[in-house]
Amino acid sequence: MDAESVKSEQSSRSRRTTRQQSGSHRSRHSHRNHKSKRPDMAPFQTTVNLEDSRDGQEIIEVQILPQDENWGENTTAITGNTSEQSVSMEDVSNWQGGGDSGLGFACQRYMETTLSLILSLVAFFSPLAMVMMPKLGFFARAFDNADLTPIARSQLLACNAECKGQLVSLAVRMILLALALWAIFLRKPAATLPRIFLFRATVILLVLVSTFAFWLFYVVQVTEGTKAIIEGAEAADYKSLVTFATSFADTLLFIHYIAVILLEIRHQQPVYYVKVVRSPDGESRSYTIGQLSIQRAAVWVLQKYYTEFTIFNPYLERIPVSKSQRKALSTFKYYDVDGVNASQQQSQSRAVLAAHARRRDSSHNERFYEEHEYDRRVKKRRARLITAAEEAFTHIKRVHNEPAPAIPLDPQEAAQAVFPSMARALQKYLRVTRQQPRHTVEAILRHLAHCLKHDLAPRAFLEPYLVESPVMQSEKERRPVQSWSLICDELLSRPLSDGCSFQLIQSDISLVVTVHRLPHFHVAEEVVDPKSNKFVLKLNSETSV
Repeated sequence: MDAESVKSEQSSRSRRTTRQQSGSHRSRHSHRNHKSKRPDMAPFQTTVNLEDSRDGQEIIEVQILPQDENWGENTTAITGNTSEQSVSMEDVSNWQGGGDSGLGFACQRYMETTLSLILSLVAFFSPLAMVMMPKLGFFARAFDNADLTPIARSQLLACNAECKGQLVSLAVRMILLALALWAIFLRKPAATLPRIFLFRATVILLVLVSTFAFWLFYVVQVTEGTKAIIEGAEAADYKSLVTFATSFADTLLFIHYIAVILLEIRHQQPVYYVKVVRSPDGESRSYTIGQLSIQRAAVWVLQKYYTEFTIFNPYLERIPVSKSQRKALSTFKYYDVDGVNASQQQSQSRAVLAAHARRRDSSHNERFYEEHEYDRRVKKRRARLITAAEEAFTHIKRVHNEPAPAIPLDPQEAAQAVFPSMARALQKYLRVTRQQPRHTVEAILRHLAHCLKHDLAPRAFLEPYLVESPVMQSEKERRPVQSWSLICDELLSRPLSDGCSFQLIQSDISLVVTVHRLPHFHVAEEVVDPKSNKFVLKLNSETSV
């Protein structure tokens, strides 16, 4: 069955359902309005039902279901998003956020990295500049003074065998330092943090102080060299400058060693146990983490969240309530009738509250059976989808240089030819699991063509629809920048401590993180006497031995 016939059958079924509803004994007016908030989001189907009760009061029920033009039927569906306390599904269009762009965000994101890179480059090229500047003619007054003899001038810039060995050693040190800087510092930052990173700032401060101090003593040593020769003292010749530059390179290597310990190794040992709970669905994970600051721990938790948590589906926050529950909730009202005394009104209120309490106590049974029925429907749709996919994949065969009975198709054409045979089963499964807004027809065809191109099995094709993890599997979460709000009672640059907790918020999703210190484990050795490993068999009349 092709896609056009499936769509026409769905439309005729929708018209029959509408005619049946219009002929009922109640006066019910239905209005459907399809709106699309974003091009990548499916439109919403809104149904407003007006019912007249026996008391003359109007009961208004609003039902919202995300619907796609190419997938969903036009019939009315009941969802659990009819309560005034629930969040409207149209708020999903606001998930993208508007704080990921702008000049202020760009400056905050790249300013620290740019300043650190400039300072690192200045410090890296400083030893090379100290060696090359005298040879290039800088400090001419110090090395070409008129008061010096020609022999003294040649001795200042002379480089013997020992000096050349120091130059080779300096070159090797600079190569090692360049590799170390590339491996540790020349990386794109994983996050833009609200507070300063203390250890990184300490390392940058050490580099700044060392660079300033070495350049200061270098300039003083070069400018005072002429006076030392005139006075007959030991002069600052080129050999001493090479030694000075080599010492600067060694200092930079030691600072890099300290940076590796503070930034990379210190937090590797597990120190704390953290528990992450996601609201509103209540999914949780537990991890061990090292000694990090609160803001860096938040980034670490977000990395785990996007790679290990399941995709949050706002349309599955609760199972749709039954008609009896919906009628009970919609008709439960309080009336203030004139002419009724206080005692009668109080007794009526108590009776109403007692009836509502009885309905509430029995609602767990209804919820249990509804969840059981929903799980049964999902398993049924899943089995039908797997069977339809396996049957559809049997109609595709790869051509290996042998003559084909028909015109060969490329992967995209093959996907378009085989997809209609499984479209109905996939449509029903996505509808019952509320995944319609995440998967469009174009994306499914593109994924099917990719699977056919690489000879993947039907289960591999169905993996994005049957497995709902991790979060990064959703195309809507693959944005280059994810904005989260970090809330904590303590300063974010402080390290984690026992009992610390913080919260990460993005739109309707909230991650609550609780930190506890791992206990100290006392392991004692116990020696077992070899003589105690002997046994005696006890026999009686009741045993079978």
